[in-house]
Amino acid sequence: MAKITAAEVNKLRKQTGAGMMDCKKALVEAEGDFEAAVDILRKKGQKVAAKRADREATEGAVIAKTNGADKGAVIKLSCETDFVAKNENFVALANKIADIALASGVSTAEELGAVEFEGGLTVAAKLQEQTGVIGEKIEVAEMATVNAPYVASYIHMGNKIGTLVGLTAEAAEAGRDVAMQAAAMNPVALNRDAVPQEVIDRELEVGKDLARQEGKPEEMLEKIATGRLNKFFKENTLVDQDFIKDSKLSVSKYLTSVEAGLAVVDFKRVSL
Repeated sequence: MAKITAAEVNKLRKQTGAGMMDCKKALVEAEGDFEAAVDILRKKGQKVAAKRADREATEGAVIAKTNGADKGAVIKLSCETDFVAKNENFVALANKIADIALASGVSTAEELGAVEFEGGLTVAAKLQEQTGVIGEKIEVAEMATVNAPYVASYIHMGNKIGTLVGLTAEAAEAGRDVAMQAAAMNPVALNRDAVPQEVIDRELEVGKDLARQEGKPEEMLEKIATGRLNKFFKENTLVDQDFIKDSKLSVSKYLTSVEAGLAVVDFKRVSL
């Protein structure tokens, strides 16, 4: 049997995050072969991942990042419990994956899984490894990107919500304000043109039904429903919403007050 030193065990622990006894057992099983021991721990993670595949990963951390200029990425790293979600190592892992997402240029969680993490592991393999270490289902449940002349980000409520906002020109403070707006007010779309037709149809139908229940004449229902739809647009599209820092302005009017022609061209909001 190969002699396993404390230094080797510690090195394996630092690289994989696994417990000391798990690392020692893996090294003994691998007869001192460090890479084989890493694979043994990964295989343990694979077994745990398969065992927990049907579990709900409803907690986690949402991280939004930008390159300080024209690109942004936001990811949701999910886990099963709030205890793990608040662990500093888990949050650090989420931040590292968000950095990789931003640097890699990929646009989906599936593509992100194939990107190299470090030490020859892909992001997907690293998450599988950490599933074994932590004992909970861990996955990049969602990812979104924004590319625009200037991109701002905001993270809200202890990594519960992350937003990206693309502007027509650099405006750091205004960008953060609008990213905060998107986090707090949860708009359904950028503007009324971006609202899906099925949502519009549903709102019109609901508006007509409400007016009918209120006893309004049948010939007035369309007009009343259209008025209610316009109110829906004002409350639920980002550029038309009342600006949270000054309700006398819409978001679009706030931006033009900062700089003529400044406007939002895209936004993404990811939350637990």
